[in-house]
Amino acid sequence: MDKKILIVSPDENLREVLNFCFDGWGYEVFLRNWVHHDIKAVKKVSPDVIVMDVCAAKKGQLEMCRLLKDDFTTAFIPVITLINKRQLRTQLLTLKHGVDDYLIKPPDPLDLRVRVEMALRRAQYSYYASALTGLPGGRIIEEVVNERFAHNQPFSFGYVDIDNFKYFNDVYGYLKGDRVIMQTAYMLYNALKQHGNKEDFIGHIGGDDFVFITTPDRYTKVCHGFITLFDRVIPFHYSLRDRRRSFIIARDRTHKIRRQSLMSVSVAVVNRLVPSEITHVIQINERVAEIKHYLKGLEGSHYMADRRNTDIQKTVAPVGSVKEQMPVLYKPLGQILLDREMISQEQLDEALRLHWKRGLILGETLKELGFLKEKELQEALKTQQSDVSRRPG
Repeated sequence: MDKKILIVSPDENLREVLNFCFDGWGYEVFLRNWVHHDIKAVKKVSPDVIVMDVCAAKKGQLEMCRLLKDDFTTAFIPVITLINKRQLRTQLLTLKHGVDDYLIKPPDPLDLRVRVEMALRRAQYSYYASALTGLPGGRIIEEVVNERFAHNQPFSFGYVDIDNFKYFNDVYGYLKGDRVIMQTAYMLYNALKQHGNKEDFIGHIGGDDFVFITTPDRYTKVCHGFITLFDRVIPFHYSLRDRRRSFIIARDRTHKIRRQSLMSVSVAVVNRLVPSEITHVIQINERVAEIKHYLKGLEGSHYMADRRNTDIQKTVAPVGSVKEQMPVLYKPLGQILLDREMISQEQLDEALRLHWKRGLILGETLKELGFLKEKELQEALKTQQSDVSRRPG
């Protein structure tokens, strides 16, 4: 299906030139001399991208850009403006809340086409990406899998599900739940970065469900590394009391008050070694569902590969095999700083959001924000290292 482009300009010559070019490039072109404050005309066209000539900088034209972004049904449509070079600075400041990109009028049609294609790609990614983690969502995940199919590439598809997340969310609230989701995404990203390949992929289906795609020779290390990080860090999202007793009190799905275990993670892996094994995304989903059903019956964190794949070692990693390699007295840097009252919970939350989003070391983020001095950071790191090196014996 052709992409729809709405071109709004009072310049008849410009409209004709752009109509000729974009029609030849396979777009379905809609031309308007102007659209009034009522954006129903835009909704009726339902364009994939809008090119708006605001070179005259009339108040009504500029207001229209803002109205498009304020309306839920049109906010995701990229708006590219054509502006007058002589009024460039003033117009950009005025348009900053309603424009995705701009070109100086008259535009080179080829340059405009490039801007349009780039805007469409950004819009598609944003539309299907998770608002919380920024990771690609279901539609993009499916496209990536189909691309692997098209190139007959062997791959391992991992499905990550946080166990008992609902109970944590019920007891601690959605804001703290969001922090768990953000940290899980960050840890999965780091596990792939450390143990996977450059071409590996990570996606966020929604809620507490993630996926990753790596190669069959790397999935075991990725899963093991991720579970190690998860089991080491996630308990610190609970209060000290809940950590010590290893459960929380919450209502189950039948609304009965019960003890609920702390969060763990289940990772279901489907391996595709040869093209004939799996040919459609639905087959992957079916196998993932079977593995998840089995894993949900186990206590603690586990990963497991598809048992029907006889060419890959059938692997179930019990939680004990992971925890044996974990520092028994490990405590995250942020928790050490809180215990010492060197930073507040609000400061840690702000630093963690930047830490997860930008991938910078937490200590450096705290210093950058002015919450911690180098000497204080080094003291906390020494304490952390000392705790890790001590073994019960």
